[in-house]
Amino acid sequence: MVFIFSSCKVGRFIIYNFADIKDYKKFPSRSVEKGTTSFYFSKTEENKIPKEIEVNNAVLPFESYLEENETVAFMVIQNDTILYENYWDNYSESSIVPSFSMAKSVTSILIGCAIDEGYIKSVDEPITNYIPELIESGFEKVTIEHVLQMTSGVKFDEGYFNPFGDVATFYYGTNLRKAVRKMKLKAEPGQKFEYISGNTQLLGLILERAIKNQTVSSYLEEKLWQPLEMEYEASWSLDRKKNGLEKTFCCINARARDYAKIGRLYLNKGNWNGKQIVSESWVERSTKVDKTNGSAWYYQYQWWLPTQTGDFMAQGILGQFIYVNPKNNLIIVRLGKKSGSVDWWTLFTDLSKFY
Repeated sequence: MVFIFSSCKVGRFIIYNFADIKDYKKFPSRSVEKGTTSFYFSKTEENKIPKEIEVNNAVLPFESYLEENETVAFMVIQNDTILYENYWDNYSESSIVPSFSMAKSVTSILIGCAIDEGYIKSVDEPITNYIPELIESGFEKVTIEHVLQMTSGVKFDEGYFNPFGDVATFYYGTNLRKAVRKMKLKAEPGQKFEYISGNTQLLGLILERAIKNQTVSSYLEEKLWQPLEMEYEASWSLDRKKNGLEKTFCCINARARDYAKIGRLYLNKGNWNGKQIVSESWVERSTKVDKTNGSAWYYQYQWWLPTQTGDFMAQGILGQFIYVNPKNNLIIVRLGKKSGSVDWWTLFTDLSKFY
């Protein structure tokens, strides 16, 4: 009875009951293999981290504060050196943690790679060049840039507690291609920013069709996982096992140190030890403040901008973060079971001043 019930979207939502740090075990996935060599950050002998933090006029031990707010991994890297690395609750450097929406930023990198290689002509192309089924729904005016900027005007319920909503369909459903075909518009594109996961799944389908004879996972392997010399293999969760599509709005499953290398790539403007992985212009456009055409200054090409001073980050539900501060040559990775009661944006920007 449970097996039959769990096969439908609503049943899976009720059984699994909201996103969880172990969700990578619940869904089929494609493997993403590492290469023959691995890049390792240097490491200091002693952890360099503030001993205390002031929160609501109370001074608390910093490490205890991280642990009490359900952090499982926390890393600080500066000048390619790990200044601090710690794990809690039986997690370690080899523990898998789902990216959740940090995958949106990775999807953006892959779109940039596809443009560099000519698979995609330009962000100014209408998405119907790749998803012609949406012509009937009036998507001809929606460009790839609109989708990247979350200004597409797509109608999508981002509510995480509604088993009948769009997020449940995309996260727990078993046919993302069908779900994409059913998408509708509620507003003219280029008018207003609205963060919705449906935009990034559109990017995923565009990417799959642009690269043609590859899966999104194999493209991740080719363009990022192996060139960035990841320490561990990874995986990308799918909607279904047979002919599945990657959940590009979420669901890369990897380790803290390898997430940090995504940050290092963008810290170095798309260059990895002398090899340009994705064009510098793409990195700059993805992390530059832009308030035009309905764009929100704090969100560019699937990356969050916590301030207007050059820092940027990938962010996922439950408090998964890759924070990059180019001025201080700093990368922070935080992974957790929950976000806790922490204002992580402020914590990262304040912590960056310590180094």
